[in-house]
Amino acid sequence: MSLIVMKFGGSSVGTTERMDRVAQRIIEKKLQGDSVVVVVSAMGDTTDELIDKASAINENPPAREMDMLLSTGEQISVALLSMAIHKLGHEARSYTGWQAGIVTEELHAKAKISDIDPARLFASLDAGNIVIVAGFQGMTADGEITTLGRGGSDTTAVALAAAIKADVCEIYTDVDGIYSTDPRVVVCARKLNVISYDEMLELAHLGAAVLHPRAVEYAKHYNVNLVVRSSFTHNEGTLVREDAEMEQGIVVRGIAVDKNVVRISVLGVEDVPGVLAKMFGALASNGIDVDIIVQSGVQDGKADFSFTVSLSDRGRAIEVLSSIKAEVPYREATYEENLAKVSIVGAGMVSNPGVAATMFEAISSVGVSINMVSTSEIRLSCVISAEPVKEVVRALHTAYGLDTTETAFVGGPKDRR
Repeated sequence: MSLIVMKFGGSSVGTTERMDRVAQRIIEKKLQGDSVVVVVSAMGDTTDELIDKASAINENPPAREMDMLLSTGEQISVALLSMAIHKLGHEARSYTGWQAGIVTEELHAKAKISDIDPARLFASLDAGNIVIVAGFQGMTADGEITTLGRGGSDTTAVALAAAIKADVCEIYTDVDGIYSTDPRVVVCARKLNVISYDEMLELAHLGAAVLHPRAVEYAKHYNVNLVVRSSFTHNEGTLVREDAEMEQGIVVRGIAVDKNVVRISVLGVEDVPGVLAKMFGALASNGIDVDIIVQSGVQDGKADFSFTVSLSDRGRAIEVLSSIKAEVPYREATYEENLAKVSIVGAGMVSNPGVAATMFEAISSVGVSINMVSTSEIRLSCVISAEPVKEVVRALHTAYGLDTTETAFVGGPKDRR
């Protein structure tokens, strides 16, 4: 008998018919003799609808009240799924994040899990129940409801798997595993049987929407056996683990795209020690993640800097730069949108020369210029114009020998969280 965590995203439970199918899938595991803990996201577009309602009332609602509102989406899902399981003759109990013992830090909208007390879940499992937990949410030590931000249900599932020492954590989504790139963009994308934590973490950070980076970080830290598979088929999924054998001749394992990229340029900055520390320290203290940083040559004691942030952080980043202009003088700050970051990832890149040259040649072959470049041991990223990004991805996929004749399974709209 195994202890299994099963996570289902919003598209998997988006309708009552899909909810019934998920209930049957869960019962199949139970009938195999497994103990099952299920984590569920809000149904379909529920979260977007709640955000729209909030915006109609207050264009800038308090973060605390947004957490109160958005956490109800998952509560609806767990209650309905429990009812669906009961209808099929099996016992199930639903729990909110805080009822499940999930304690978070005191930060609304982007809280991190600080502790989990699974005693109540174990008691429910011992009583023979299928346990269903609302993803994406928790509670602070002083009783405030919080949400975990984008990908929060993935994070809930992996964190619970670590806390209860589950044998496996299965993430069910609308594709039947992790692919070399988005199969909606490249129909001949290659499904990966196994991928390493490090490779998956890079892909998740770089825009691959199958798993959230924080969930992969939890899995790596606690050595959780993580499997991504389809909620629409019984096909074998992709195992995420510490080490993954490289396929013969395949150096690049995956290609990721992030279209929410803005390049900010700060021009005419004094070239003196401590300037960058003050500038990027101010951005960091305001919770703004900076990605690629490039400095141009120094002229007349002045330097120009460019860096990328996510589209959602663009406004705040410009505000922060404006607020420190007296302390860090510069001539002007500008920004450029309609950009995309295309990245290749593979553990074998570090020992194979020519990987970068192949990427630059492939991008050039479709007539696209490269604006910025960033590298690590297992990743190479280029910032380009967003418009031709699909053509670039297809060219890269072919250039690195990733094309396959098999057709990817895509079961429905992409899960949100």
